[in-house]
Amino acid sequence: MSDIPSYEVKEINFQVKSTPESIARGKKLTMMLCANCHMNEETKKLTGKRMLDAPLEFGKIYSQNITQDKEHGIGNWTAGELVYLLRTGIKKNGQYSPPYMAKLPKMADEDINAILSFLQSNNSMVTPDDSPDTPSDPSLLTKILCRVAFKPFTFPSEKIEMPDTNNKVELGKYLAQNLDCFSCHSADFKTNNFLAPELSKGYFAGGNKPLDLQGRIMLTPNLTPDNETGIGSWTKEEFVNAVKYGMKKGEKALQYPMMPYTQLSDMEAESIFEYLQTIPGIKNKVERSIYE
Repeated sequence: MSDIPSYEVKEINFQVKSTPESIARGKKLTMMLCANCHMNEETKKLTGKRMLDAPLEFGKIYSQNITQDKEHGIGNWTAGELVYLLRTGIKKNGQYSPPYMAKLPKMADEDINAILSFLQSNNSMVTPDDSPDTPSDPSLLTKILCRVAFKPFTFPSEKIEMPDTNNKVELGKYLAQNLDCFSCHSADFKTNNFLAPELSKGYFAGGNKPLDLQGRIMLTPNLTPDNETGIGSWTKEEFVNAVKYGMKKGEKALQYPMMPYTQLSDMEAESIFEYLQTIPGIKNKVERSIYE
């Protein structure tokens, strides 16, 4: 990926603490955050694929092999190198990961540990697979964005704690921001702010333009509490059914790229709803994209 800038790589000492609980939590997070991009239907592993749902303006995009293979995957990456990538967006060779690669600058250390626990586990999705990567062909716009609008994040200087699970609004905010919900449901991928998500243009007001697997635009809905154009009139049960099962009352099931988040507990989905009810309502009518 020529013309994508490179930066200094700082050595991070990170020791993964793996337990059955951390691996289970890591699998849950990986399925919601990583699998949609990295899961290959042929290998049934996280070996990467052509990202047909990436907006064409970013170029021809391929996700990478993140199995434990030492040559083609991340088997020769240290835990510190992986954490540095997830936190800052800088790869072990110093190259910046373009904007379509998820970055987790605000995720709790415990959850970062959980993701690495799963990636190092014996789950068949991440065990070594020598499927080679296909290099992406980023567009001129992507190259410009990587030099002007999107820069690496600073590695956190202090531990980031988990949210208070007894505080539904706090938990919901953590999930809505760290599961990348705001990224799709705000106005535009190009104007998202990952360090201060609330400052993203059209925060949760929808209208963003991801694609389905046939390359058709799937406008994202308004999730602000506006009664007319958002979810202000929704019940908690209606929201949970939409997020967890893709079901919307009186309408056809939700379509890709909105995947059912069955991994969420009812309490977690309800917490996201509780949080969304606290953000500013934005009147932005988005006509639902429905294809036969």
